[in-house]
Amino acid sequence: MVMKATVEDDDSGWELGMPDKMEKSNTSWIDITQDFEEACRELKLGELLHDKLFGLFEAMSAIEMMDPKMDAGMIGNQVNRKVLNFEQAIKITWLEGHSLAQTVFTCLYIHNPDFIEDPAMKAFALGILKICDIAREKVNKAAVFEEEDFQSMTYGFKMANSVTDLRVTGMLKDVEDDMQRRVKSTRSRQGEERDPEVELETSAVAEAQKLMTQAADLLSAIHNSLHHGMQAQNDTTKGDHPIMMGFEPLVNQRLLPPTFPRYAKIIKREEMVNYFSKLIDRIKTVCEVVNLTNLHCILTTFLVDNKKVFGTHLMQDMVKDALRSFVSPPVLSPNHQAKDYIDSFVTHCVRPFCSLIQIHGHNRARQRDKLGHILEEFATLQDEAEKVDAALHSMLLKQEPQRQHLACLGTWVLYHNLRIMIQYLLSGFELELYSMHEYYYIYWYLSEFLYAWLMSTLSRADSSQMAEERIMEEQQKGRSSKKTKKKKKVRPLSREITMSQAYQNMCAGMYKTMIAFDMDGKVRKPKFELDSEQVRYEHRFAPFNSVITPPPVHYLQFKEMSDLNKYSPPPQSSDLYMAASKHYQQAKMILENIPNPDNEVNRILKVAKPNIVVMKLLAGGHKKDSKVPPEFDFSPHKYFPVVKLV
Repeated sequence: MVMKATVEDDDSGWELGMPDKMEKSNTSWIDITQDFEEACRELKLGELLHDKLFGLFEAMSAIEMMDPKMDAGMIGNQVNRKVLNFEQAIKITWLEGHSLAQTVFTCLYIHNPDFIEDPAMKAFALGILKICDIAREKVNKAAVFEEEDFQSMTYGFKMANSVTDLRVTGMLKDVEDDMQRRVKSTRSRQGEERDPEVELETSAVAEAQKLMTQAADLLSAIHNSLHHGMQAQNDTTKGDHPIMMGFEPLVNQRLLPPTFPRYAKIIKREEMVNYFSKLIDRIKTVCEVVNLTNLHCILTTFLVDNKKVFGTHLMQDMVKDALRSFVSPPVLSPNHQAKDYIDSFVTHCVRPFCSLIQIHGHNRARQRDKLGHILEEFATLQDEAEKVDAALHSMLLKQEPQRQHLACLGTWVLYHNLRIMIQYLLSGFELELYSMHEYYYIYWYLSEFLYAWLMSTLSRADSSQMAEERIMEEQQKGRSSKKTKKKKKVRPLSREITMSQAYQNMCAGMYKTMIAFDMDGKVRKPKFELDSEQVRYEHRFAPFNSVITPPPVHYLQFKEMSDLNKYSPPPQSSDLYMAASKHYQQAKMILENIPNPDNEVNRILKVAKPNIVVMKLLAGGHKKDSKVPPEFDFSPHKYFPVVKLV
């Protein structure tokens, strides 16, 4: 303990926190620690020294230094932990469509990270700002959001632009290393090093997958620590916004317009962990894009910038590659005079396909709405493809009679037309847009019409590929006299044909299931007043009216084609249950023969197997007299439900 012995008249040496000024003054300091302790020994146990200047009021208002309950400037590690977790929850709330002013910037630490002395908190604050800035930039470039989906306005706040991404990553790495030295068990995986440059830009897919695996491991540690530390309090004067040290929900209130459209409700920390878990799974799925080979497979996994794929490949080249891999049209062979026709057609393909790719970046509801509108562009493209096909066919007959260009371009555009139509209808099940009494005509349209057309289109494309391969082999044999070993040919479209057959059988099974339920009185139909089944049917399939090929099926045609009275004798409900069971059985057999089944195959099998059993029970008369509607469980698969009898 040090005490001031001599003091100047102006008391300049008492300025707090200014040791340099103290050095300049003439003050001399004397160590009184020993004298103080000796004086304290004279006091008996429980006895206090009462100074005339220290009364009850001073005693009650005295601050216990370093006690978090009394010292407002004291922030313990438990508070740090909660600030980090709570800020992550607030960041996710912003990503789900709320404003930065109501979410991220309610954290006072984020306003000016340069003032933060704690290295961990400072690095975290800068990291949050950088993540928000990067996310805002990428989402703006992709342009696949509406105003209510995402708000990119920064309200004049600085996004740590003066600090580079690499520097922030390095700061986070330094903090992490320091934590590892102090607490050995902080990391779930010991001894792993993380490269700041890789964290800055994970251009290598393999490195990205490793980082996602590591993040998934760390997420469990975060989840297990949520209950530690101080808990947020709810203040009724500020809505249901949880109150946490360092956060002020109303700090940016004046930045918002008087009638701000949305109220920001901060998600809970448990939901934050679940959000990150799902996000990691989605990023892992995106990493699988390198294993996909055709345009349809990668529609959901990349964005287009300046009509280039990944910013490096021309979209025209990608369209040609997609054509070549799907139908192998002879006009794409080198040294051909049809180049002008093809180049013109491919140029017209760029805009619709760029739009189609961009649509797959929107959320599911907007995606479905935009798919209905883009069918008009593809209908125009289909018409042009048929005209180009006719011109190329006549040209090719004159030059190479052994080759035939039969609707190659039209087949390719028709394939994407059908895919869009199928996706449009199936997404209605995912979004829960259909009532139970509508299921039967949706599944009928899919099984009897769209999937039938798709199977025909895929078979035609497969035949075109095989024919082109045979011609190429004959030409190579003529050039070289050496005998080549025959390799087993891999048909590129074989897996898709197989999956389409399985989907068609599942749709047919569901259609016959719904018809049988209706015959047994298990489907409750609404009492139509202002509309009718025809109005609903025409509304569901209205976007297809702009499509020429395949021609839309109108309601009267549907009723005529699905009329059971044309059979002699008309089938009973038990016959339909058994027929549905056979469709599910057929889908099961098809899927079980697929080598290396993926998650989609396994999900459909989880639906087909129980439905086979239920249909056989119903065909045997189980609960035939019951009028209670069945339950449809869409949790195993988003398009095909498991039928449950109640």
